[in-house]
Amino acid sequence: MSDLYNVAVVGATGAVGEEMLKILNERNFPIKELKLLASKRSKGKKIKFKDKEYTVEETTKDSFKGIDIALFSAGASRSRELAPYAVEAGAVVIDNSSAFRMDQDVPLVVPEVNSEDIFKHKGIIANPNCTTIIMLMAIKPLYDYAKVKRIIVSTYQAASGAGAQAMEELEKQAAAWAKNEELPIEKFPYQLLFNVIPQVDIFLDNDYTKEEMKMVNETRKMLHDDNILISATCVRLPVFRAHSEAVTVELEKDITKEKAVELIDKFPGVKVVDDIEQGIYPMPLFASNKDDCEVGRIREDLNGKNWLSFWIVGDQIRKGAALNAVQIAEKIIENN
Repeated sequence: MSDLYNVAVVGATGAVGEEMLKILNERNFPIKELKLLASKRSKGKKIKFKDKEYTVEETTKDSFKGIDIALFSAGASRSRELAPYAVEAGAVVIDNSSAFRMDQDVPLVVPEVNSEDIFKHKGIIANPNCTTIIMLMAIKPLYDYAKVKRIIVSTYQAASGAGAQAMEELEKQAAAWAKNEELPIEKFPYQLLFNVIPQVDIFLDNDYTKEEMKMVNETRKMLHDDNILISATCVRLPVFRAHSEAVTVELEKDITKEKAVELIDKFPGVKVVDDIEQGIYPMPLFASNKDDCEVGRIREDLNGKNWLSFWIVGDQIRKGAALNAVQIAEKIIENN
């Protein structure tokens, strides 16, 4: 590879694809040639990147000739179908779907958490689930201080986690409610507006949802620790953007609130936002469109001195997806 790189964005017209392009621009990623790829229905669409207008092409097995880095955000089935062709053509694939996350030969990476795993790749690197990424941004500094034995987490997930159409549906529901019209319901099993849905993804045989088990399995894989006890409950809220999570952890040794604040606040990509006397704590309203995850409500848990509870909010589309993928690409080119 040279100092400039040929980059393909697969799923360029989706919410995450659009965010990837925005972040590539903001971070001045060293692009020589850019190829925008999407489904057949988006073929021919015009997208401006920097000062140049690009025409979206249909993604096929022949789309990756000369590509160095392919950022995939087109869904698991398309990734399974097309990523091998990109690798065969010589590209490194950074995949945002669930297709390869638990594949033993595919690194699952959050750069701040386990960047060393990037270079074990055989052509494909997986981006974790958004809820796992956000949680681990606060878990990792605690884990490095005193090994985490148990995690209990409840997530409060924005519509953005289900894609651009889900965000549009929430907006349409609000407009319909204001006009006293029937609310459209397509992307979610129930009305999301003014509601809380305690189901994200399908239920599995153990009565946990697929989303909840992603948090369990992905956390263990990235921390290289199969002994962590994890229980997750994932919930969808009528919020446009940014996921929130209430997390309680048990560590192997005692920890004070002050020590936890110190550890979390100096960890890259995380900011402590915690002043309860002034009513200051993380909220999706203020964490949206930010790169950093924000942590607050940090407290010594009533379970014991080695327990800690906190609240974390992160932009699902940025750090939970697009930004994390671009950061992986940056790590790759740093090591050429």
